[in-house]
Amino acid sequence: MAATPASKSAAVRARLNHPVIDSDGHTVEFLPAVFDYLEQTGGTKVVEHFKAGARSGGVFGPWYRMSPEERREWRAARPPWWALPTKNTLDRATALFPKLLYERLDEIGIDFTVLYPTLGLFPPHFEDEELRRAGCRAFNMFHADLLHEYADRIMPVAVIPMHTPQEALEELEYAVQQLGMRAIMMAGRVRRPIPALAEIAPQANRASGWFDTFGLDSAYDYDPVWAKCVELKVAPTFHSGGIGWGSRRSISNFMYNHIGHFAAAGEAVCKALFMGGVTRRFPTLRCAFLEGGVGWACNLYADLVGHWEKRNPQALENYNPANLNRQQLADLYWRYGGKLATERFAQMARSFTPPGGPEDGVDDWAACHIERAEDIRDLFIPHFYFGCEADDPMNAWAFNTKVNPFGARLKAIFSSDIGHWDVPDMTEVVAEAHELVDKGVLSAEDFRDFVFTNPVTLWTAMNPDFFKGTVVEGAVEKLMAR
Repeated sequence: MAATPASKSAAVRARLNHPVIDSDGHTVEFLPAVFDYLEQTGGTKVVEHFKAGARSGGVFGPWYRMSPEERREWRAARPPWWALPTKNTLDRATALFPKLLYERLDEIGIDFTVLYPTLGLFPPHFEDEELRRAGCRAFNMFHADLLHEYADRIMPVAVIPMHTPQEALEELEYAVQQLGMRAIMMAGRVRRPIPALAEIAPQANRASGWFDTFGLDSAYDYDPVWAKCVELKVAPTFHSGGIGWGSRRSISNFMYNHIGHFAAAGEAVCKALFMGGVTRRFPTLRCAFLEGGVGWACNLYADLVGHWEKRNPQALENYNPANLNRQQLADLYWRYGGKLATERFAQMARSFTPPGGPEDGVDDWAACHIERAEDIRDLFIPHFYFGCEADDPMNAWAFNTKVNPFGARLKAIFSSDIGHWDVPDMTEVVAEAHELVDKGVLSAEDFRDFVFTNPVTLWTAMNPDFFKGTVVEGAVEKLMAR
């Protein structure tokens, strides 16, 4: 490829005394090649099933098959459109051809990238089991073969279905032990039917259901999956979206649906893993939640601390109706309630003991064994990492020890998202990320943690050899030896 002028990002990288590690780049798959693998894993019928789904709306659901009236009747959420850069033809080709990306990494300012799929993000969420499992296997085989010769600078990610623990275990074993993949992406939720609705209104249930996020109130015990991740030395990462959730159901406006949807999906599974005690039971497990930024995580962390302080088992006595001094309250009602008290005192008296109360104990924090607020810090901060795009000013919140409870620094990790629509120019992402340093919002140490230290600890905490054989191996060894 012809030489290109030095980019702003390359200039930023040249001034740094540490590598830049990207924890969430994207390749854009060449589908005809993927179909060859899909035929191996599922046969011709599955390939035709996949193609038929793509022609009729595919991963973006039925919206494109509906009339405007049907979209309104079903409240079908407007899905993505024009999701890949096109005006920058070089970048489009770079996302398609790993050899070109490999040649351009220095120009982009990145030493090493963990590369996620694009269309491969969707098979873990397919409802059809045969298509889901064959699709995940095919995309994993495709990416392992496509990227193996560039392993010193590019790491492929395997996609793992989570509809059942058995599915997850089988694909984990295959991807890690057979294909040799070191990084994985799990489905962040599974939509399941509500049993009562399945009997009385199955059609409505298909449009509603509930989201299983594996850590709390799950349909299955997913502890064997977390144990397998520890055994295989792979960190679960989650890259699912939340378009169509809650208020994100505009039938006409993709931006309305898109803003905050990755954050909502990340919070759902992160909160479930924490409240379900997964980080307590698996102290060496590390997880990452991608493309949603870190603002939601800072808020969740502070909320967990604040809620525990008000709703821990001892503090709940402040709200126990048994502790109400009914005689004192009645006296105050008669003295200060005026006409309201004298005319309706009997009704007021009944409200002194509201219905409801705990049925299975009073400790919502029992699964994670929280005994003091600092336990929340210790079970949250080391275990969770948060993928942040370069242009997100909220990245600074992760490092604000004056705001985060107990002076915590959340583990934000640089996640370029190259290959997708929010990166119209790959050569600008590192420079964009560094703007917070240029503006004095982040320190040079903060930036180092963002693009180097935090990514290293995410990937090596469970697998010290994650970067073995890569161009950053020496720098990683020096960091880990400190």
